[in-house]
Amino acid sequence: MLNSPPDPVTLIATMGMRARAAAQTLAATPTATKAQALHAGARAIRASADAILAANADDVARAEDNGLTKAMVDRLTLNPSRLEGIATGLEAVAALPDPVGQVIDASVRPNGLKLARVRVPLGVVGIIFESRPNVTADAGALALMSGNAAILRGGSEATASNAAIHGALVEGLREAGLPEAAIQLVGTTDRAAVGEMLKAQGLIDIIVPRGGKSLVARVQEEARVPVLAHLDGLCHTYIDASADPEMAIKLAVNAKMRRTGICGATETLLIDRAYADPKAPIAALLDAGCELRGDADARALDARVAAANPDDWDTEYLDAICAVGIVDGVDGAMAHIARHSSHHTDAIVAEDAAIAERFLNGVDSAIVMWNASTQFADGGEFGLGAEIGISTGRLHARGPVALEGLTTYKWVVRGAGQARL
Repeated sequence: MLNSPPDPVTLIATMGMRARAAAQTLAATPTATKAQALHAGARAIRASADAILAANADDVARAEDNGLTKAMVDRLTLNPSRLEGIATGLEAVAALPDPVGQVIDASVRPNGLKLARVRVPLGVVGIIFESRPNVTADAGALALMSGNAAILRGGSEATASNAAIHGALVEGLREAGLPEAAIQLVGTTDRAAVGEMLKAQGLIDIIVPRGGKSLVARVQEEARVPVLAHLDGLCHTYIDASADPEMAIKLAVNAKMRRTGICGATETLLIDRAYADPKAPIAALLDAGCELRGDADARALDARVAAANPDDWDTEYLDAICAVGIVDGVDGAMAHIARHSSHHTDAIVAEDAAIAERFLNGVDSAIVMWNASTQFADGGEFGLGAEIGISTGRLHARGPVALEGLTTYKWVVRGAGQARL
């Protein structure tokens, strides 16, 4: 008789203890050894590309049969180009400066004590994510390179893809002589395993959720360990009266339509009432196949624009759908963004530098952009190699969270016999 899988309580406790032991090893592992594991993992991904893509095809077929949205299926789907991007992402992380041991600042007190703040790993990072199998590689690589052990729990829709990619990462760990428990994948789809991760105090040091509102809400409500939240991407692009017309059209279409299923996709287009040709970007989006839902002023510009309801201004469509509104200048745009943004990424298209600076300084989002597509909201595009998520909070880390965001610091004090009076 086959042995039954361990219950979620036992499973997470065992994984947590193994991860804790691995984290102690990783904290003292040389940079070159961590990089070796990632390079070996990249080679393993390329060598097993056919098997990974076959596993992904099974996941995609099942997702389509289960009626997942086009956006979710797009996030789930791998192809040779995307898989190569995962492999090169591992290599990019391996080439980044190692934050562990980095001296943040140092000083000498009047009594001669030498103080320094030195970066150290967080310990054990739990990542709970949906759809995207590339997160298995990105999160595992960033955790490893920053000296942390990782416990990964992917969504049931990507079970086969995640397992195949994780297998390649384990090959890399083995080749570098590092503990396999450095990157673990929760092998059950039982939702109770998520609950056990959320209350694993003493075993998991921080939880990073990447997924929809329901997942993030559950994590924030139930977690007994710190949470670094990756919330939905209610991103805005605002076209100012001073915007270059050609640039405005190009960025509006790219920000929405390049990939509609990513968190950096623009979900609301705002146009200055004083802009000379507001019809043009609206028509360009419609002609590109985007459904637009607008206010009365936007609808008056093109009969193809449907009426927006109040929920449209607060919806992350992750699809070829966009809300569009006409606002009174940069102040009107910032007021709208303050009411509806998820504080992820918001952009202005403008030639007037003074207005652009007002926007950049006045919008309280993790990422603010001037004359650039919101689709650049990505750790790889920011030179971070990859990202474990985009934090929209205000504590610890904000924006794309990569190596530095997975470290904390300790105070190192060096004395010469000083005793406090």
